[in-house]
Amino acid sequence: MKNLYFLLIAALFLFSNTNAQNFRRTPTPNDTLTSPKVLADGRVLFSIYAPNAESVRLGGSDIPGTGMGTEMTKREDGVWQVTLGPIDAGAYRYNFNVDGISVIDPRSPSVSESNMNVWSLVYVPGSDIFDIKNVPHGAVAEITYYSSSLERFRRMHVYTPPGYETSTEKYPVFYLLHGAFDCDDSWTSVGRAGYILDNLIATGGAQPMVVIMPAGHTGPFRFGAARVESAVDAFLQDFLNDIVPHAESHYRVYADINHRAIAGLSMGGAQVLNLAEKFAYFGVFSSGIFGIVNPDAQQSDRPTWEEQHKDFLENDEIKKNLKLAWFATGKDDFLVETSRATVELLRKYNFDVIYKESDGGHTWINWRNYLAEFVPLLFQD
Repeated sequence: MKNLYFLLIAALFLFSNTNAQNFRRTPTPNDTLTSPKVLADGRVLFSIYAPNAESVRLGGSDIPGTGMGTEMTKREDGVWQVTLGPIDAGAYRYNFNVDGISVIDPRSPSVSESNMNVWSLVYVPGSDIFDIKNVPHGAVAEITYYSSSLERFRRMHVYTPPGYETSTEKYPVFYLLHGAFDCDDSWTSVGRAGYILDNLIATGGAQPMVVIMPAGHTGPFRFGAARVESAVDAFLQDFLNDIVPHAESHYRVYADINHRAIAGLSMGGAQVLNLAEKFAYFGVFSSGIFGIVNPDAQQSDRPTWEEQHKDFLENDEIKKNLKLAWFATGKDDFLVETSRATVELLRKYNFDVIYKESDGGHTWINWRNYLAEFVPLLFQD
């Protein structure tokens, strides 16, 4: 019996060794590949191992010079590479298009979510505004809440300032909205909002505050006036009936108008304008009233924004309590005329509006800077 036992053990040992040799994986260049690499001079080297691919392109709308994509070059070992830059400090989304199929970087765990897909993310250091610094840091949490308006669970991101967990004091609250192709993750991943707040608070450049970053989409985003209007209406219901009550009941924040601020970019900026009357501070980044430049092209039976918001525009008490109306848009932004026309409309009704135009276009390169300029103006009273 003992002999049979030892024979079985020997057979199993021989079988396992044979299979290990048969199924041993052949090493490839992918095993030690590093991508992306931020070089000392600010250039960035992107790499992907795709030995059987016929064409690989690097994509990323915010990376200067990429345009509709940048061709990558194949090495003899099957690694495709391209070097871009020097690139200014900032966070940049990118992906690879391998023979017509978009994929994220398999050698990098850093990602940023958007409305309908995920991007790889590379960070180029060198900014006083949004680098990670040796200062007290707040916390960013993913929060699930139930929307009674939409009858489903939803997600938001929430920034709490340094010391919030050990404090008993109340804080002002700032609602920060994303754009049409983004989601509630975007402001903290590619937008670096948490680090921007950390750095400003650490230097006394901004007041400590809680920042609520909700999901602005209530369904798949599609272009078209009627669908956009419907989505905006649904978001407003969710915002007023569920997001704000959740924030005010789950966080130590003031609930009065003087301690509330709101800002948003692109689609989020348009949403801000529909909510502005409930805030003492509002900011609109690269946006305005959609359709204001060419209203006849919208083909909508609904009243214009101006007609819908007459009570807001003509309310002297709102203007008296309003502490800040702040707009910023890039000179090359496709919505720059929309921003200008919106500012002109508000000024026609005697709103005191700050408006600035920066270089550049519809890009996170601008929106991070706008946030860093806007936040120090909040809650200074």
